[in-house]
Amino acid sequence: MSDFERSSTARVIPPARPRKLAKVPFVELADGRLQGVVSSGSDIERVYVSSVAAGTYAYACSTNNNRPCGGARGGFCKHIGALITEAVLQYGAERVARYLRVDVTDGDPTAQSLHLTMSQTRPSPADSKAAASVFSRFLRHLAYLELPPVTAPLPEMHWFPSTRAVA
Repeated sequence: MSDFERSSTARVIPPARPRKLAKVPFVELADGRLQGVVSSGSDIERVYVSSVAAGTYAYACSTNNNRPCGGARGGFCKHIGALITEAVLQYGAERVARYLRVDVTDGDPTAQSLHLTMSQTRPSPADSKAAASVFSRFLRHLAYLELPPVTAPLPEMHWFPSTRAVA
């Protein structure tokens, strides 16, 4: 058995490219969706929880207090566009396309080609039931950032992926 198999840590795949966290502080490929938190362009106190379902491209976008996004009427809003762009930076376009089951026929996928291909299928709005759990994970993620730096282990983070090299 290798050291990796005996370890309680998992490998972390580094971001495809560095990204700025101000516009999209949280993005993940989880629960059959691309989902995350996108900052409002007009109000520093407001964020949007946006998601796109794999395969169907059903989308949802609402504020952190469950008010629907005014721009997500009949198609993707700018928040979903920003989420797709940041997901491509975080995970790489090919991985995002594979996860969302997007078939980009014209060369290598890009954030623009993913957005365009999914938009052309005329996706339908989805319910925003998942928004609460996505926002909750984001807040939990922020809570860990507020902890003081220590070298002692945190029991609740024993599952958290390690960034150290594993043989």
